[in-house]
Amino acid sequence: MAHVPNPRPAGDFRTSYGADQTLFRTRLEGRATVLIVAGLLLVPLVADIGVLSQLILIGIYGIAALGLNVLVGMTGQISLGHGAFFGFGAFASAWIASQGIPVLLAIPLAGLMTTAVGMIFGLPAARLKGLYLAIATLASQFILQDFFARAAWFTGGPYGSLAETASLFGLALNSDQRYFYLVLFWVVVSYIAVANLARTRDGRALVAVRDHYLSAEIMGINLTRYRVMAFGISSFFAGIGGALYAHYLGFVSAEGFTILLSIEFLAMIIIGGLGSVAGSILGTAFILLLPQVMEVFAGALAALFPAIAQGSAYIKQMSVGAAIILFLVLEPEGLIHRWRRMRASWKLFPFSH
Repeated sequence: MAHVPNPRPAGDFRTSYGADQTLFRTRLEGRATVLIVAGLLLVPLVADIGVLSQLILIGIYGIAALGLNVLVGMTGQISLGHGAFFGFGAFASAWIASQGIPVLLAIPLAGLMTTAVGMIFGLPAARLKGLYLAIATLASQFILQDFFARAAWFTGGPYGSLAETASLFGLALNSDQRYFYLVLFWVVVSYIAVANLARTRDGRALVAVRDHYLSAEIMGINLTRYRVMAFGISSFFAGIGGALYAHYLGFVSAEGFTILLSIEFLAMIIIGGLGSVAGSILGTAFILLLPQVMEVFAGALAALFPAIAQGSAYIKQMSVGAAIILFLVLEPEGLIHRWRRMRASWKLFPFSH
């Protein structure tokens, strides 16, 4: 019988804690991630303004969705006010920059301010869960919306607020080509930070709180601390995303941060995959691109059925709700689960089953 040297294992085996806590599951996955980031560095050199604008928005919303996934996916808490925290970060960064602080420093400071606000509203999480917590976070959405409309010194009130242009060493980041790199920097930093958080003791404690809070408490995990901390982490990334959004548009207004935005953030993490770091960006891209795909689809149908042209706006809005329902029924674990199954099938080809 012939000897087969170094046979490859037929599964995913982890024989040590070190192997279980690696940032990437395989070397190929790590190299592919590096290549993707390197490829994105070249995008502004070849892509048109429309593509760059979409990528910038996907990156901005993807950072905020990542924060919500830490709260909902990793910790099992619910929030219906994430859009308001996103807006608070936008207004906070615009206000900080107006005080003479550089925009690049105002962005993380806005994230810290939003963290403080998020932890205050997260205090009810110490005693509430499920529907009651959802109602409490819904209240935070409306409280902050009212604050945006009334605090003219901070938000400009009904007139909105101007956000200064970011600059680096005197170079104004006033074009999509330049601003893309700032957003990409924060996307990489944010996703690496959360991926590492999931491997730490605190990250495992957050997951324990989600899976069985009574067992976690018996093991010595402080439920109040980790639930409030999850709200703080979630709000920090919402604030960073909001700050980047403000300085990208150059103007922020309270009308852009309604309950509908909070629902869209929930849709992003549900469709991408709850608790998945990579799923957050996949879900964000899906939600942002879906209305445009539906608009093209509605336009094609309007050529055959002219009456559809009048309802194209409703079709775009309904598509998000329909996507949430379909994913909850057909693929509750999100796009990331489908991607993992496809990858496993390729690895076993031609013996996949």
